[in-house]
Amino acid sequence: MRSSVFLNRYLYVVYLLISIITGAALLKYNGQSYIYLLFTLIMNFALFSGFRKGAIFFDAFIGAFFWLGFWLKLTVRLVFLDGQFSESVGNFSGEGEAYDRVLLVVSCGVFGLIIASYLRERFIFKYPDEIETVGNAGIFEFYKKNRMIVLVLFVTLFSGVAVSNLYFGIYQRGEIAQTILPFGLSGVYKWLLLFGLASFTAIILRFEFFINKSTTYLVVIIGMLESFLSSVSLFSRGMILNTSALVYGVMRSLKTYKTNSSIKFLIVSFVIFIAFFVSSIFLVTQFRTNNELAMYQVTNNQISSLALSEEVSRNLIVTGRNVKMLFLDRWVGIEGVMAISSYPKQGWELFFRALSENYSENESGFYDVIINSSYLNIDKSKYHYQSLPGMIAFLFYSGSYLFLFFSMVVLGFIAVFIEILTFKMGGKNLILCALIAQVVAYRYSHFGYVPKQSYLLFGAIFLNLFLVYMTNKWLCYFYKNKKSYI
Repeated sequence: MRSSVFLNRYLYVVYLLISIITGAALLKYNGQSYIYLLFTLIMNFALFSGFRKGAIFFDAFIGAFFWLGFWLKLTVRLVFLDGQFSESVGNFSGEGEAYDRVLLVVSCGVFGLIIASYLRERFIFKYPDEIETVGNAGIFEFYKKNRMIVLVLFVTLFSGVAVSNLYFGIYQRGEIAQTILPFGLSGVYKWLLLFGLASFTAIILRFEFFINKSTTYLVVIIGMLESFLSSVSLFSRGMILNTSALVYGVMRSLKTYKTNSSIKFLIVSFVIFIAFFVSSIFLVTQFRTNNELAMYQVTNNQISSLALSEEVSRNLIVTGRNVKMLFLDRWVGIEGVMAISSYPKQGWELFFRALSENYSENESGFYDVIINSSYLNIDKSKYHYQSLPGMIAFLFYSGSYLFLFFSMVVLGFIAVFIEILTFKMGGKNLILCALIAQVVAYRYSHFGYVPKQSYLLFGAIFLNLFLVYMTNKWLCYFYKNKKSYI
């Protein structure tokens, strides 16, 4: 009861802050006030309805990603930065009519997802209020019999994958691969680092909570360590993504699984996460800077200690800036719609040209070319940076609001199908459902580069689920007592 009262008070504060910043943004918005208010209403409804009782995990993550990338980014930049954006916005003029068009496009796309969410809740699927069985009976029995061995092997696996990837440069964000492994093993590395290892964490967390009937520090620390090492290995500052998915899955599952927890556990876990998260940002910044130094000092074999110390000091400042960027500028969203909605050659020809884009590690992407991105001038023999329009902007290459709306409805149902499949094949593991939902939502919000290769990500998700399902089936057969565990 007390926690409910505290939460309500917290939400009132959030509503008040949103109202205040909305009022301030209205004073600086160049277009029609009612369009900005409609946009604000739809975006905030999508955010908060994603955490309603009948919501699935995809609703929460896509609502959060879109809210950060569209509403928060636009509103903060209107209020505090005079409407200036750090990413390219193409031919966007900044005039009132252009702003109105952008907000109507975003509102149309997000409204399609809202419709899909409520249709799903009414007619297709909702999570049960309680889940009494552990699920994945065969894997669970194996885990119980070999718990410490499994944990030690898991730590060894993710440490080995992270260190070897860091050393050989097999897959790192924005970098040209330094090592290509045979037999498709580079793809295995990519799967493990992006969400494969985190899937193991989700399964272990579920089993530990079932065994102990309460949250435990051991697996939480192991899970955060995996996310930390994988993010650093990837040269990614996005440790918060998989970790937040696992944490939200745990929070949602406590009541469903009748798992005990405490305020102390949550506070300590949060402090541990902050320590890992800030450390990951600093290390990734340092690694990226070192790569840049190496590029500019090909003929120099020595760097003075003074230069190095100055570099470390500069990185402390850059780290602080990157934390700010993670919570504002690094979310894909409003700039893409600004650029596409103002592009003079919108239509089906443009849409199908974007849809048919081919992957090339040493060439700029289709979207970068049409918006004249700053990434056009980078050294493509060393770096592979791409701007992303996001799903809503990509669909609006067509220039059709109707196509945008119905496409977003369909995409909402595709996400529902994947989450239901995860629930069924993953042993009713809500933590795993949260992780996969985050991966899908992140792909939607960061869509646009070589779209036809999306089958690789979704194929990896299905393969991930298939491996869990078949491993469980085989172990159930192996122990020959499946009925006693289900």
